[in-house]
Amino acid sequence: MLTGGEYWFRPKRYGYGAEPSNWKGWLATGAFIAFAVAISLEFLVWPATSGDEFVRAELLTWIAVLGVATGAFIWLCWKKTEGEWRWRWGK
Repeated sequence: MLTGGEYWFRPKRYGYGAEPSNWKGWLATGAFIAFAVAISLEFLVWPATSGDEFVRAELLTWIAVLGVATGAFIWLCWKKTEGEWRWRWGK
């Protein structure tokens, strides 16, 4: 466990994965979304609108940074979920 025994996420009722169960889970989800939007603006949108030539290295950097951030967020969700991740069909 990361910190204590408090869980931030609960298993989804349908499908695979987890969903936020308290304000810490929602804060983590919001922070991840804000980070993804910020790096997308930095590496993809602003260079395209500024007239600078789009460089392949920017796209590869964006993919790498977003991939690492997504992996870290999934790991955090997995570690802070009450119960196991498995496919669920409802109650």
